[in-house]
Amino acid sequence: MNPIRTYQVCNVRELNQNNWLRSDFIPRKDVLRVYVEMKFTVRDCNSIPNIPGSCKETFNLFYYESDSDSATATSPFWMENPYVKVDTIAPDESFSMLESGRVNTKVRSFGPLSKAGFYLAFQDLGACMSLISVRVFYKKCSTTIANFAVFPETATGAEATSLVIAPGTCVPNALEVSVPLKLYCNGDGEWMVPVGACTCSSGFEPGNGNMWACSPGTFKSKQGDSLCLPCPENSRATSGASSVCSCRNGFYRSDTDSPDSPCTTVPSAPRNVISSVNETSLVLEWSDPRDLGGRDDIFYNVICKKCLPERGMCSRCDDNVDISPRHLGLTQRRVAVRNLQAHTQYSFEIQAVNGVSNKSPYTPQFSTVNITTNQAAPSAVPTVHLMAATASTMSLSWLPPEKPNGIILDYEIKYHEKDQGEAIAHTMTAQRSNARIEGLKAGTPYVVQVRARTVAGYGRYSSPADFSTNLQTDPPKSWQEQLPLIVGSATATLVFIIAVVVIAIVCLRSGHNSSIILSKSQITPGMKVYIDPFTYEDPNEAVREFAKEIDVSCVKIEEVIGAGEFGEVCRGRLKLPGRREIIVAIKTLKVGYTDRQRRDFLSEASIMGQFDHPNIIRLEGVVTKSRPVMIVTEFMENGALDSFLRLNDGQFTVIQLVGMLRGIAAGMKYLSDMNYVHRDLAARNILVNSNLVCKVSDFGLSRFLEDDATDPTYTSSLGGKIPIRWTAPEAIAYRKFTSASDVWSYGIVMWEVMSYGERPYWDMSNQDVINAVEQDYRLPPPMDCPTALHQLMLDCWVKERNLRPKFTQIVATLDKLIRNAASLKVVTNSTQSTGVSQPLLDRCVPDYTTFTTVGDWLDAIKMSRYRDNFVNAGFASFDLVAQMTAEDLLRIGVTLAGHQKKILGSIQDMRLQMNQTLPVQV
Repeated sequence: MNPIRTYQVCNVRELNQNNWLRSDFIPRKDVLRVYVEMKFTVRDCNSIPNIPGSCKETFNLFYYESDSDSATATSPFWMENPYVKVDTIAPDESFSMLESGRVNTKVRSFGPLSKAGFYLAFQDLGACMSLISVRVFYKKCSTTIANFAVFPETATGAEATSLVIAPGTCVPNALEVSVPLKLYCNGDGEWMVPVGACTCSSGFEPGNGNMWACSPGTFKSKQGDSLCLPCPENSRATSGASSVCSCRNGFYRSDTDSPDSPCTTVPSAPRNVISSVNETSLVLEWSDPRDLGGRDDIFYNVICKKCLPERGMCSRCDDNVDISPRHLGLTQRRVAVRNLQAHTQYSFEIQAVNGVSNKSPYTPQFSTVNITTNQAAPSAVPTVHLMAATASTMSLSWLPPEKPNGIILDYEIKYHEKDQGEAIAHTMTAQRSNARIEGLKAGTPYVVQVRARTVAGYGRYSSPADFSTNLQTDPPKSWQEQLPLIVGSATATLVFIIAVVVIAIVCLRSGHNSSIILSKSQITPGMKVYIDPFTYEDPNEAVREFAKEIDVSCVKIEEVIGAGEFGEVCRGRLKLPGRREIIVAIKTLKVGYTDRQRRDFLSEASIMGQFDHPNIIRLEGVVTKSRPVMIVTEFMENGALDSFLRLNDGQFTVIQLVGMLRGIAAGMKYLSDMNYVHRDLAARNILVNSNLVCKVSDFGLSRFLEDDATDPTYTSSLGGKIPIRWTAPEAIAYRKFTSASDVWSYGIVMWEVMSYGERPYWDMSNQDVINAVEQDYRLPPPMDCPTALHQLMLDCWVKERNLRPKFTQIVATLDKLIRNAASLKVVTNSTQSTGVSQPLLDRCVPDYTTFTTVGDWLDAIKMSRYRDNFVNAGFASFDLVAQMTAEDLLRIGVTLAGHQKKILGSIQDMRLQMNQTLPVQV
């Protein structure tokens, strides 16, 4: 009995009904699917009497999409097309009497929609019905928070079964732990299938779906769902939301410590330092510091200083002072120190450092011990040599000790019969390094030892040496009878001395100690002696003795490959009877030669024929009995080393180059052992075969050097021509050619090899080269040259020739470098070792005094990646860093050559800033 607004129709008695009802324009917004809820009533056709058969009990639902509100009374047309039918709507219940009417509720949906809006339309085809209400709606998933992520309100999809993806955003102070963040909204407006999650940022903890800041005094260092924790020991957090608690004054964390670890401090000084001095060596021992600073990564540094009491100052010890096992980053509490100077005062600082020492602005705490070395006795005398023996005498000779540690006052010779033992040994003294023992038994073996004496006392004896006297005793003769013998002996001795002066000094055969060079009086049977062919009265005799004559029919010349000083150089073949044919190099003597030219030409064969070594060019033989005169040698496919390197610039590894240098050094060691001086060692005189084996060549021609375009020479005031760029200063000034001058030349060859055939001293004139070398200028390292190799070059260029290394030592050094290839990765800073350094003010060099810690310095030179390496190894102060070497960098893990070069260069700058003087390396 209440009035209800309805649309109703009941024209059931009339045929062909077509009644329409259309809604206003409904904007779609972003909705893809629309739902329509209809409430209506329908009368049962059977309850209406006397009606034709056109009565209906259903109606139709339509919609029409449009981009604007443009519908009129005639448009769109009132028909199914252009309207889109949704469904035919039938009631669940109908009524027969008005007072008993039942309301039906039906819901229908349609989509997807694409235009700006739509109209709803209802069609009646002859029913008695009323439309009570129509509700149009869409479904959505409301804004929600899941896994600490916010998902926005999202409309459902175009189909009832559609899933719409909604992206999520972490709540404030939260971070994504897995991406992407998303939820799915289904067709019923329900969220489902969450993907991804967020977690608390550092400094925040979860609570009621949000993130809450850590309160003061607490912290949280990592993101996650864990709760905030109290600050670790010796740290504090004065504000909220702290991710780390800062250390209190005087306490630090190392770069490798986690934020939740306690703060620690530097250790106190080492305790109970004990020193034990033994002449020029000592042992230092100490105990752990009383306070380790709360850490267990304790290291020790030993700083050696040499003190001058008269000046009241101490300075760093020289590099030759050996601190074993090392002086920085020690884990044990004991070191041995060697090679100190006698009667000298030293001060040793033992520093204790740990992982936070580099954070402290103060120098590490240390204990100091002052010691004064004693006078050291001389080292042992090298091997004793028997120079001559008779039935009752022996003449002995020896070299002085390698380390005399003072002036040698005299030598003590101890000898006894081998069968009797030391109990009845005899002794005698000698002022020089030779002696004659008399009164011995004929044909008796004796054991002989020698030791040196200084003001500090006697040194160690040499190793026991066994020598025997001759078996037969000469009968005593009158003075008149002995006179002819005395005169003859004197004459023979004079001839012998003259011969020894002319020929080269004798060396031990290969396999003996090649570092011991004998005096002229030490020639004994069994030694291999180099004999200068120019000492022969007839040069042809030297050729016959040392060079094999080859029949000319065995030699076949194939092509000319160059020109030598005396004629053409050819490639050919050699077929000797009973041997396979081989390729050889053939030097020919030009037509119209003089006797002197023939002698000089064949002298090289006389020299080469005395050598037998894999790194010396091998002589096959000579042709002297027919024309042209020839020297036949092994053939070296790659020719001269300098041109070969220029042709293959940059094509070899460092190990390959060092292998070439090792071969050259081995050949020169062999020549030095035979006491042969090359005089013209240069890359142009080294030949290379197909296996990259380098062999020394061009023997005997150095005395006849001539000027040419590629090798200018300098005529010395003493006569003769010298290749200035390769020659030692004493050889230029005084014509003093020795194995030591060959060592100087070898250093230049090393520079040529590492620079791939670059011309030594570039375009400098010969006189400029002489002046520069005299003023201690030395060639800088070639590009990418390992530090160890350039240091070996500098050792070869020491001005004092007796201080240069022997070829034996050079070979040993190169072998060590080849075995330890990592040492070849350290590349020299070009300003480091030339003897001339650019002033600091002319270069952009960071001032180390502006940095608080070593880590700050590493940051400034873009090497911060190695902060932990320096800290963990105990390099916590600039004083320690300034002492670092290439080996130290390798030990702490700096293996890249470019990084080593950069750090070493900056360390060199730091040293210069500390000293304010440029040390000249000679």
